Amino acid sequence: MSIVPKTNIRRPFLTARWSNLAILTYEVPPALLAPHLPAGLELDSRRGSAFASLVAFDFEDTRVRGVAWPGFRRFPEINLRFYVRQGARRGVVFIREFVPQPFVSWLARAIYNEPYLVAPIESGVAEEEHVVVTIRGLRWRGRSHAIEVTGHKPAFKPGEDSEEHFFKEHQWGFGRDRRGRTLVYEVRHPVWDVYPVRSWSLDFDWAQVYGPAWGFLSAEKPASVLLAAGSPVSVYPRSRL
Repeated sequence: MSIVPKTNIRRPFLTARWSNLAILTYEVPPALLAPHLPAGLELDSRRGSAFASLVAFDFEDTRVRGVAWPGFRRFPEINLRFYVRQGARRGVVFIREFVPQPFVSWLARAIYNEPYLVAPIESGVAEEEHVVVTIRGLRWRGRSHAIEVTGHKPAFKPGEDSEEHFFKEHQWGFGRDRRGRTLVYEVRHPVWDVYPVRSWSLDFDWAQVYGPAWGFLSAEKPASVLLAAGSPVSVYPRSRL
């Protein structure tokens, strides 16, 4: 009789499909990000500059510990994130994340201490033979905010040294627990294809949504606009750095 040794198999906390990610990226002063930077990390700059991205996308087929909760399998999210590094690990830190369901926000805050808030969000995606049109609308503090990005088909896979790859591919999420200690969790997915962007528009009051320090972005144009096709993703349990 042979004895099969036990193995410690890591299982994801959450699985889903993230689809049609509109990613609008802005160059920002490092001093703006410094208060949000967890201990042990450094800003992940490109060409000597720091960046933050407004990201709008859809969760589909969402499962927590393998269980699909009725009414919570499909929903949109809009978030603001910036880019960090811990040694060879490249990742993101979130400034604020919006979802329309209170339960999703509560779960993310309880398990990962992520800065989630609840707000009405509408998401519309229209696909035709040669184009993909994405429209996301956020209602916050009495004002409507809209993110629209249209891409050409077919999608393509940018090179690893490209700007597109830098802003869309990050395996690690970082944050802080309630005592201020740095947290890390892994996010796995295949390398995403992107649609060449044909047009975009943004009707967004940055100061109202993210605070006065971010208001200057209302007068700035993004350094990069991407539309990533997305894929299935797996999010793993957190640990302390």
